[in-house]
Amino acid sequence: MKNYLRGSIAAIALMASSAAVYSQETIVVVTSFPNSMTGPIEAAFEAANPAYDLEILNKKTSAGVKYIQELAGANTADIFWASAPDAFEVLKGDDLLAEANVRSEGIPDIIGSFPMNDPDGKYLGFAAAGYGIMWNERYLAANDLVPPREWADLKDPSYFGHVGMSAPSRSGTTHLTVETVLQGEGWDAGWAEWKWIAGNFLTVTERSFGVPDGVNTGNFGIGVVIDFFGFSSKASGFPVDFVYPSVTALVPANIALIQDAPNPDGAVAFIEYLLTPEGQEVLLDPAIMRLPINPATYANAPEGFPNPFEDSSIGAAVNFDVAKSGARYNLVNSMFDVMITYRLNDLRDAVRAVQLAEIKHADGSNAEAMALIAEARALIEENPIDEATSLDPAFAAIFTKRRKAETDEIEERQAEVEQRWDTMVVENYRRAQELAEQAVAL
Repeated sequence: MKNYLRGSIAAIALMASSAAVYSQETIVVVTSFPNSMTGPIEAAFEAANPAYDLEILNKKTSAGVKYIQELAGANTADIFWASAPDAFEVLKGDDLLAEANVRSEGIPDIIGSFPMNDPDGKYLGFAAAGYGIMWNERYLAANDLVPPREWADLKDPSYFGHVGMSAPSRSGTTHLTVETVLQGEGWDAGWAEWKWIAGNFLTVTERSFGVPDGVNTGNFGIGVVIDFFGFSSKASGFPVDFVYPSVTALVPANIALIQDAPNPDGAVAFIEYLLTPEGQEVLLDPAIMRLPINPATYANAPEGFPNPFEDSSIGAAVNFDVAKSGARYNLVNSMFDVMITYRLNDLRDAVRAVQLAEIKHADGSNAEAMALIAEARALIEENPIDEATSLDPAFAAIFTKRRKAETDEIEERQAEVEQRWDTMVVENYRRAQELAEQAVAL
């Protein structure tokens, strides 16, 4: 009889436990953030809210946007969670985000010069992010290199073959970095900056995570990254450091309730948790190291951790225009891929030829050589379109396809424009290399 009772009690307890698990409400989150970040936050949220179970769908930012667009009308996801505000602008423009009535305390209205939340309430900031340069101290010492501090430093010939970056078409945070320089330096000067920097690339990685991994392991010495990659790697014990260049943007990383979410109450509960003191504290986990948006949280930050509410220089040089960025999102990605990602070898050869010519004629005394070098530089820097064209809604609308590889099929009009650009840059890079080599021969 006792054994029967014990068995019955155990069975009832198991049924109760199963019922409790079964009764958990699932919150489906589409995010570009790695598990190293989502894992600690998921664990903390579920411990504080046992009625909910987070289901994480990890996708690149652009792939996440596409996924939500394809779900429209039969949505199965609750939350979009990513760094890039312009990606949220794209979804907002498609009317795919819903206003979330979220309660929070202690969160300011702006960070730096940027609004913390979307003015229409369609997405909210939960952390802050800046963009900059990460390096491996041992690698630099072994190669007799000094740490770069500004974007312009990365153009120096000494860094040839030592730099890594992901493509903006593959990473929302990289897209923001590219757009930040375009806005901070100006359209033509910004693209020129990226081309000369890219001439020193060892690689363009498949994912944004590949850049800090490459720097951490010493596969290359320097990476263009979002700030938390540098901070979390350093906190984890890698011999690395990070700097914000003068031209950087400080913008919120965002979260939003998706239109027609199956579990809007659960989604709001998760968003509210991220904005609580407890949720903000999780951002300081060594695996995460993101900038909290609640100023009070910095009292518990590790020594040396940047505080944008006290250091007003972070992001001060760029008044980032998220509407402009969103309006030409796919266009900028296509330009970068056509001019840099898919023609990296051609660009690298042309840039290296110019570097060697300038090193040989550093005193500037040979007028013929200097003229050849100037012509070569102009060819490399030539843009296929001006900024006004990039902001023409009809022209920007041509670029609808995000390519994972150069061989991916794209819309006929987009393919036509990209082919025209490609023809121009291939010839320009070839001719620039030729001119620079003529200068070296003088």
